[in-house]
Amino acid sequence: MKHAAFANCHSHVFHRALRGREVGGDTFWAWRDRMYAVAGVLDPDLLHALARATYAEMRLAGIGAVGEFHYVHHAPGGAPYADRHAMADALVDAARDVGMRLCLLDTCYLRAGFDDEPTSPVQRRFSDGTVDAWAERAQDLASRYAEAGAVVVGAAIHSVRAVPEDDLATVAAALPDAPLHVHVSEQPAENEACLAATGRTPVALLADAGVWSPRTTAVHATHLTPDDVATLGASGSTVCLCPTTEAELADGIGPSVALRGAGVRVTLGSDSNTVIDPFVEARAVEMHERLVSGRRGSWSAAELWRVATTDGYASLGFDPALAAGADAFALAPGSVRLAGATEPLWAATAADVVPPAELDPGRGAADLAAAIDAIWERV
Repeated sequence: MKHAAFANCHSHVFHRALRGREVGGDTFWAWRDRMYAVAGVLDPDLLHALARATYAEMRLAGIGAVGEFHYVHHAPGGAPYADRHAMADALVDAARDVGMRLCLLDTCYLRAGFDDEPTSPVQRRFSDGTVDAWAERAQDLASRYAEAGAVVVGAAIHSVRAVPEDDLATVAAALPDAPLHVHVSEQPAENEACLAATGRTPVALLADAGVWSPRTTAVHATHLTPDDVATLGASGSTVCLCPTTEAELADGIGPSVALRGAGVRVTLGSDSNTVIDPFVEARAVEMHERLVSGRRGSWSAAELWRVATTDGYASLGFDPALAAGADAFALAPGSVRLAGATEPLWAATAADVVPPAELDPGRGAADLAAAIDAIWERV
C-alpha cells in the first residue's frame, strides 16, 4: 500500500549540524548564539554538502517536498558572492540531487530588532541592506527558476523584529503569486517587544500591512491571542507547527485545535531538524494537545495525514495531488513497530519507510557526518 508523501513546510537545513551537540544555554536566545556560529562559517560548497545529505535524510523519511526558509544569502561580512544566488543555487542543486521538491523561501532580513537595531556581524550576511534590494534579488531568483518544475521560489518575512513595519507590504507584494511565509510569535519575548514598539501583536501588525492571505503561512504561531487566531482564520492563512523544534527550544505548544476551529489550515515542519520524522511530528500535534487539554482524541489519524501531506504541499505551492501520486511511498512489511497496528500513523517511524531506489541510506549517513564535521572544524 502506498501512502501520500509528507510535506516538510519549514526547514532551516543548516541547523542539522547542531543535532546531538551540547550547545548550552537555557533559553531559545542562548541556543541562537550557537546556531549563528554555524551560520557564520557556511559557504556554498559546505551548504550544498549539508543540504544534500539532510534532504536525503528527509526523502528516506517519506518527505517529498520541503520548504526551505533561506536567509544565509551572502558571504560572511555581507558582501554578495560573485554569483549573488550562489547559496540559493546550492540548496536547489542539493534538492535536485536527491529528488526532493523544493520551495525555496527567499527570506528578507534587514535589522536585528525593533528601533532599527543594526544587524550583528553574523547577521550581515542575511541582509540585502534595503527591502527594495531584497525584492529585486528575490525576483531575479524567481525568474531563474520559473520553468524549473520541482522548484518553487517563494518569499518570506523573517520576523517582525527583522523587517521594519514600513517594509512588510513590499515583501508581501514582491512575488504576488508565490507562497509567503513568516515566523510569528514563536517566543513570548518577541510578542512583548512587538507590543512595546508598536502597540500590536505580531499578527495584528502583519494584518495591518496586508500580509495575511490564503497564500501566507505563519510559522510556529505558538503564543497567540484569541484575536490573533480569528485574524488568521478570517484571512484563510495557514499555520505551520514544528512540534519537535518547539519542544526542543522550549518555545511552548501552539493552539492547534483553536486554529483549526477558526478555519486555519495547519501544516507541519521540522524547522531545526533536531528530528526528521514526520510521523513523530504529526503524532506530536495530538500528544501536545492532550498535555494542554487533558483530553484525548482532538486530532484523528485522517486529519493528521492531511495536515502532514496534501495541505503541506498546497502551502508550498505544489499540486497536492503529487503527494499521493508521483511522490507516494510504501512502508516496509514486517516492521516490529507496525505489528498489530491498524493505523500506521500512530505506530510508524521514519525508519519504516521503504527507501527510494535511488538513495543509499548508508551513503547518506556518511555524507552527513562528513559535512557536519567539516562545519564544526570551522566554528
